[in-house]
Amino acid sequence: MTNKTVHRLHPAMRDDIGDLITQRPLPSRHVEQIDPFLFLNHHGPQTYPPHNRGLPFGPHPHRGFETVTFILEGMLAHRDNAGHESIIHAGGVQWMTAGRGIVHAEVSPREFLETGGPIEILQLWVNLPSRLKMSEPAYTGLQRADIPALQLDGGKVTMNLIAGEWEGTTGPVHSLTGVFMTTLQMHAGGSIRFTGLEGRSVFLYVARGVVEVGNHADMVSQMHLVEVDESGDTLEIRAERDALLVFGHADPIREPVVSHGPFVMTTREEISQAIVDYQAGRFGSALG
Repeated sequence: MTNKTVHRLHPAMRDDIGDLITQRPLPSRHVEQIDPFLFLNHHGPQTYPPHNRGLPFGPHPHRGFETVTFILEGMLAHRDNAGHESIIHAGGVQWMTAGRGIVHAEVSPREFLETGGPIEILQLWVNLPSRLKMSEPAYTGLQRADIPALQLDGGKVTMNLIAGEWEGTTGPVHSLTGVFMTTLQMHAGGSIRFTGLEGRSVFLYVARGVVEVGNHADMVSQMHLVEVDESGDTLEIRAERDALLVFGHADPIREPVVSHGPFVMTTREEISQAIVDYQAGRFGSALG
């Protein structure tokens, strides 16, 4: 077995959306994507006062990729024109396949608008290969209790297994492209080793805390994305301080990526068609 090495660390850069504190580590000045992982927004942490306006993500379209939304604190209401609707609380995850086209809204539920409170949300965009970009839209909303919480390293590491398999346990999301996806809650001194990563793209984002990754000389602090070389089949992560990470891996797609706002396709012609289709109502009914 050979160890993967850290290529570069990418700090999240501040890019607020209205009054919503937002940091973005991907894409950044030095990395466009970690194929097939395209985009990550880290909203918060912050506390909203009572009688607030809530999150600003009203009805909007998507085509050609998937969104994975991690609710670290607070709550998030999802509604789309394929008939899916849910309110997911802290520790839960939303996994949406936009596929051929969907219109959805991600907003704060009425309870949060009235009472306010802490909020922290991550949203990751995962590309789909050209053969799957026009898949049927789908949505899975998972509360914390729906996600297996595997106790590792004597209880010093909790793996919340969202998609993929770990030592006989399978996550509740069945990815179209075989994505493995978890969140890791690590106590100081805890460690975990991943194997079978040869040829896979690793997604590793430190949301909180400080960790050591592989043999990299520097500690990785919160709000940093870790870019790992594709070669090598093992990777070890050790917590210097209590930490919360998003860790996933997937086969790279190795196709052109052409994006325009909420659409991610492989050619500019497909982007133009997505715009025409949305404006013509071919994504389905509008959301009020």
